[in-house]
Amino acid sequence: MSIAIRNLKEIESLRYPNNIVAKALNKVRDYAKVGVSLEELDLIANDFILSCNAKPSFKGLYGFPKSICLSVNNVIIHGIPDSYKLQNGDILGVDIGVEYDGWYGDAAITFGIGEISKDDECLISCSKEALLYAIDSIKSGMRFKQLSFLIQEFIISKGYVPLRGFCGHGIGRKPHEEPEIPNYIDTSAMQGPKIKNGMVFCIEPMICNKSGNYKILKDNWSVVSEDGLNGSHYEHTVAIIDNKAVILSEE
Repeated sequence: MSIAIRNLKEIESLRYPNNIVAKALNKVRDYAKVGVSLEELDLIANDFILSCNAKPSFKGLYGFPKSICLSVNNVIIHGIPDSYKLQNGDILGVDIGVEYDGWYGDAAITFGIGEISKDDECLISCSKEALLYAIDSIKSGMRFKQLSFLIQEFIISKGYVPLRGFCGHGIGRKPHEEPEIPNYIDTSAMQGPKIKNGMVFCIEPMICNKSGNYKILKDNWSVVSEDGLNGSHYEHTVAIIDNKAVILSEE
């Protein structure tokens, strides 16, 4: 496994696409109201990214047909924007990737439309809190599997389970690089590569209610839990600077 070590100049190059990601996420959240279609939100994000002289990096990636991922209710990740119009009580996961000058950014949020249930509020809070907890816990020298273990334990402590089969990842000159960073662990946490200064990667807790086993819907993209219940997803791109994680994907 070869994990890239970035110098400070390269990390600064990664800030701009990640800043665009953060702004695009906020723009989608502002426009996401009852009656607005997922296709409209996709176009809003696409046009904003292009206005920044950047590109939506998900468009065409592995054959994905749209500019951003929009996942409604029980779809946890990789939802394809379509003609569906948002309804009161929906929860919406928004995952956006951006490429600028050969560097990539990536982040995701989940939020409610109108008034949502207390159960969904707790579900969303778990994914966001798990992400921030993970970022605060990172120290240079710890192993990535230790980070996976911490995320898993946090999610379980809140009464949920992590989605299996999908993971966080390195990022830089490609949208997905080494290492893979699951939100769960099946082996010893004291194995595998260590986190080092200059590494840049995405942490993305993906939360299920009862079962972490996944199914992929007929569109060949949308990922749901086999329990059929709602899920939640949050993500940030972070860089390790001076032995701790610094969030790149924020305004």
